Amino acid sequence: MQVIARFPDVTAAAPLSVEPGGFVKKMRTALALAATIVVMAAAAAAPGQPAAADTAFTARVNAFMDEWHADAAHARLAYFDKIAPDGVYIGTDKTERWTRDAFKTWAARFFERPSAWSFTARHRNVAFTPDLSVIWFDEQLDSAMGVLQASGVMRSRATDGGFEIVHYQLSIAVPNAVQPKVSELIKDSEGR
Repeated sequence: MQVIARFPDVTAAAPLSVEPGGFVKKMRTALALAATIVVMAAAAAAPGQPAAADTAFTARVNAFMDEWHADAAHARLAYFDKIAPDGVYIGTDKTERWTRDAFKTWAARFFERPSAWSFTARHRNVAFTPDLSVIWFDEQLDSAMGVLQASGVMRSRATDGGFEIVHYQLSIAVPNAVQPKVSELIKDSEGR
């Protein structure tokens, strides 16, 4: 963030006044203006939380998400424990909208293998409320299906300081140049 401050030119103003408080009054005004700008810039750079806390919290969120993806890659049932009991998972097929327990039932056959599926984050953006209670993110993932994109919402658990996924939506990233062909394939598969 760049802050540009313009201070009054006290040297170009009226010549130094011999009146009591003339020059001093101008300097106090300039200093008060400068202090206000510094305080406003600091508040804008870190709204509600210090930058170090932002970095540390974001690192915790990233570690949680990376572990969640690793749980699936190693077919660990802890994967489902990271989804809130009222959580929703939306997959790549238009019919795939599950509650956590329905998703666990559907995916059970995949978790009988050494690896259910493998998603590796290429990039993730993380944001959260000032009180750190609600987190939202989007991520790009490498997978056997190609590049995926996902977005989600998590909440902090007051009981243990951990996180749980409340909503996760996964999609296949389709380049705009091939989108018409993909749309035609979908129409053909649906018999339209």
